[in-house]
Amino acid sequence: MALRCLIVDDSDHFKEAARLLLEADGIAVVGTAATFAEALRRFHELRPDLVLVDVDLGEESGFDLVMRLWEEAEGRRPRIILISTYDEQDYAELIATSPAVAFLSKPHLSGRAIDDILRKANA
Repeated sequence: MALRCLIVDDSDHFKEAARLLLEADGIAVVGTAATFAEALRRFHELRPDLVLVDVDLGEESGFDLVMRLWEEAEGRRPRIILISTYDEQDYAELIATSPAVAFLSKPHLSGRAIDDILRKANA
């Protein structure tokens, strides 16, 4: 069964490009969201296996969203990967304290990169 993914990003262009890329790599993108509130609603509706969260959601924080998703997961902890166009070192401290399994630079986004991250997280 394909991994079911929710993409949270405030860029419609990125969400569509990521959806096409990930679906070509065998990951089912079951939904997208642009805001904190929409992401929470879609997460509860869709119950994805994986959530990709942009660290910068305009005026909202992807890091805060990750914490909220983690708290509201009700026993079934989501696998969350933080994404950004910025370098991982720019957010190293916040990433380290986040319950997200990893950080992935948007230019390196692929099904293979996600598989590698999840495999390492489960090891």
